[in-house]
Amino acid sequence: MSKDVVWVVAAGIGAYLVGSIPFGVIFARLKGVNLREVGSGNIGATNVARALGRGWGVLVFALDAAKGAGPVLFGRFALANWVGGSGYLFGAVCAGAAVVGHMFPLYLRLRGGKGVATGAGATAALLPLPLAVAAVTWLVALLIWRIVSVASISSAVAFIAAFFAIGPAPQFSPQILPVTVYALVLSALVILRHKSNIRRLLQGKEPRIGEKPASKASSG
Repeated sequence: MSKDVVWVVAAGIGAYLVGSIPFGVIFARLKGVNLREVGSGNIGATNVARALGRGWGVLVFALDAAKGAGPVLFGRFALANWVGGSGYLFGAVCAGAAVVGHMFPLYLRLRGGKGVATGAGATAALLPLPLAVAAVTWLVALLIWRIVSVASISSAVAFIAAFFAIGPAPQFSPQILPVTVYALVLSALVILRHKSNIRRLLQGKEPRIGEKPASKASSG
């Protein structure tokens, strides 16, 4: 195994472990709350806001985003410069690993959240312009429909469209390809992790902001 591969694998493992930190669960336990038994049952910021209050939800969202952005910035700039590798490669690997860590955290037996906040943080450090389009889409969709899952799914679709429109190019060149793979997989994962929400949307049962969730599998 070459030195470059070892560094890439090490960066991915480190980013996964950071992404696995369940901030929502930690804060909820400090307040004597089991997130799995409250609201939607999800560990993300949306359910934290429902269970503990909006301020705690904002804090968890910020920390979940930071655990995505931190490894990407370290891998893309510090580590790549140190070992002489590709910043895009290290950044994409760290971004993907951090998001997977939140979705399938080692510390919670692989039962994590939807990855929206962590994906937003990681992507902000890797692809800020497409993310800005996705963020605006998320806000507009939330204001129109007042359903977090609709906003998240809409932002995932807008992100991949913006990536091919204004992201680094050529997207399938050897240098950019790792970022392209990350963008495609991230969008697909965010949508797939909302499959239960999509089912409830089709049934007209997905809760709007301020409503109690109908079951324990909403967005967060």
